[in-house]
Amino acid sequence: MCAALLAACPEKARPKADPNAVATINGDVVSKGEFETELTRELQAMEGVPPRSPEQTEPFKQALLETLIERAVLLQAAKAAQVSVTPDEVDRRVLALASEYPAESFDAALAQGQTTRTELEKKTREQLIIEKLFDKEVYARVAVTEDQIRRYFDEHGPEFVEPEQVRASQIVVKGLDDAKKLQQQLWAGKKFPDLARRYSLGPEARVGGDLGWFPRGVMPAQFDEQAFKLPVGQVSEVVSTDFGFHLFKVMEKKPARKRELPEVRGQIEKRLLGELREKAQKDYVKSLRAGAVVAVNNDALQTVSTHPMRAKAVEP
Repeated sequence: MCAALLAACPEKARPKADPNAVATINGDVVSKGEFETELTRELQAMEGVPPRSPEQTEPFKQALLETLIERAVLLQAAKAAQVSVTPDEVDRRVLALASEYPAESFDAALAQGQTTRTELEKKTREQLIIEKLFDKEVYARVAVTEDQIRRYFDEHGPEFVEPEQVRASQIVVKGLDDAKKLQQQLWAGKKFPDLARRYSLGPEARVGGDLGWFPRGVMPAQFDEQAFKLPVGQVSEVVSTDFGFHLFKVMEKKPARKRELPEVRGQIEKRLLGELREKAQKDYVKSLRAGAVVAVNNDALQTVSTHPMRAKAVEP
């Protein structure tokens, strides 16, 4: 009887999702307006022609949605862990960002990206909080052992082999006759650095023609051919290249060798620590994401606009 009555009665109306909310994460709302703003900035920042059709835009929507969900669960975890940042920390980070731009062009860059100072400070504060959360809850629990360092060294031996290197100097001039005259002066006892400083056209002339240390394959082939075959202290014959006419002198040579573990321990530890932290961070975010109550409003997501925003005035 009840079943018949239920079948005859209209289905009880379900509460409709907020059309202005794209998603809720543990009760926190990602508004449609916030999502549209973020998505438009992402698309406008792309090189070339940004995607405009729904089919083209959909992957970017989904990627941004996941990013915002992850940011929300991280900020919630930071709040639970009592992680915070001070206004001074935010100011220092913003000033560091501004210092990467020429004078008075930082505000122009913000305007071009349609970001206000207030929005930048908010995002900077959130980024700093997340960084502190990782430091406290993830990185502090990760360490590299001596056995891991030794194992990496033993298994990656070729990485720590230094190739044969030479330290050479050059004099380069435009004409063959000029090069031969300089060669005669060298035979007569003139100092190579003195002649390089006075006559060489290369940028290293100011340091006596010193090209520094280099292995095979870094310099042009004609350089390698001379530098690696000449004995230390000997001056080459005149060599012609696309740059001009050269005279080379080999100053020093180092044979190939494998560096010892104490020399590279710090390098290995830094690499392994970075890898362990990256994995631990991914696992941590994954665990927060898995434990979060997330509701996505697909109807609102489908109606998100990707039309360019009108430029906002940059706040002082």
